Amino acid sequence: MAVSVKGQDALSSGTRKAEPGEPASSERWARVRGRLQSEVGEVEYRSWLRQITFGGVDGDEVTLHLPSAFMRDWVRTAYGDRLSALWQAEDRSVRRVELRVGGSPMPSGETVLAATTPPAPRMAPRAEERAEPRPEIAAALDPRYTFETFVVGKPNEFAYACARRVAERPASTGFNPLFLYGGVGLGKTHLMHAVACELALGGAEGGRKVSVAYMSAEKFMYRFIAAIRSQSTMEFKEQLRSVDVLMVDDLQFLIGKDNTQEEFFHTFNALVDAGKQIVVSSDKSPSDLSGLEDRLRTRLNCGMVADLHATTFELRISILEAKAVSAGVAVPPKVMEFLAHKITSNVRELEGALNRLIAHANLFGRPVTLETAQEVLHDVLKAHDRRVTIEEIQKRVAEHWNIRLTDMSSARRARNVARPRQVAMYLAKQLTSRSLPEIGRKFGNRDHTTVMHAVSRVGELMERDASFAEDVELLRRMLES
Repeated sequence: MAVSVKGQDALSSGTRKAEPGEPASSERWARVRGRLQSEVGEVEYRSWLRQITFGGVDGDEVTLHLPSAFMRDWVRTAYGDRLSALWQAEDRSVRRVELRVGGSPMPSGETVLAATTPPAPRMAPRAEERAEPRPEIAAALDPRYTFETFVVGKPNEFAYACARRVAERPASTGFNPLFLYGGVGLGKTHLMHAVACELALGGAEGGRKVSVAYMSAEKFMYRFIAAIRSQSTMEFKEQLRSVDVLMVDDLQFLIGKDNTQEEFFHTFNALVDAGKQIVVSSDKSPSDLSGLEDRLRTRLNCGMVADLHATTFELRISILEAKAVSAGVAVPPKVMEFLAHKITSNVRELEGALNRLIAHANLFGRPVTLETAQEVLHDVLKAHDRRVTIEEIQKRVAEHWNIRLTDMSSARRARNVARPRQVAMYLAKQLTSRSLPEIGRKFGNRDHTTVMHAVSRVGELMERDASFAEDVELLRRMLES
């Protein structure tokens, strides 16, 4: 069986009427939809397949409608074969399932026999001004990365809330642009995809869909260079400026590419001036992106800047629990605690380790145990066994605050020296297994109570001073990487 697609609907195409005594085609579609929903799960079904509407049966061909070309192409790639198989199981005479653009979502159990033109998006004044992002401009979205599958905790709750706000009210005052930043594997790309998916599926206020172009900064650069070579820069500019939401991932890759930065700056201004939404991600805040043009850095800082901090132990446990539930595998709490303690810097590695452990258990029919985890993940665990030394901490902190390394163990009590020394003690307590007396000896034979005071004092300052907390977290990430 074949699954075909067409860019525009033949809205008046005929449909085959059910013969007397033959089950109605809409009943067959209801059964196909129900089986597909049970197979893929509620989250995936709600994100992608709920939007499909039944267009009818004409001879040996079934017609299904989707609201956009992007969704049509994704469903064809991800679910086309399964749709064909399920339809053939219902009706042996069906040989082809055709996916078309058009129609609108209907409540469960209802069908539509002719496609209708979708309403104009809220952010475009006229329907004819809206343009679907072309395949060569926009990158594909991952349906696994939704708001429902994002595990929220204290380190990422602010960034999550900001992303939700943009998905509900794009181009809202104070959130344009939205700049997400954080270390590798902390969830920036997940949130970017979640925003794009929500908007593409009508997540904005009123359920109206908007056109979204998501791409990496690297792809933006390559497309710009290709446009220059092919003398099609005007077409490139028009394509980007025609979307309602532009999302650029990993902006740090534009550092050092002056011409590309300039084009991004002009695109940025054109979209914001037109009331369109910009969402950007990077590994550092705009202020810390050395090599970025000042005018672009200033514009990026004008919106909402949200940091995804390093994960806490509790958040890592929550992520593992959610992943295990999604996989339908029982993972003992001791195993989750073991992984959460061992793999601390990267959520992707954490999830990858659990996936590997689950796959091993399924392949060999064995339960997931602590012993199995240590055996299967020995290489991953070995890589994370690297111990940060107090000497490394002292050196990095001294460089960050521009003091001498010898000041870490000196008797000087000036604030510009004492505060970095306290931070180094705090990080030594957090990142090493050394006891308080051992840490004190490394800082000029200081008493363990001095170390306790430093740890307590830094913790209090981090709660009161967001800028200071950011400095400490940045140092932590640098030391752990």
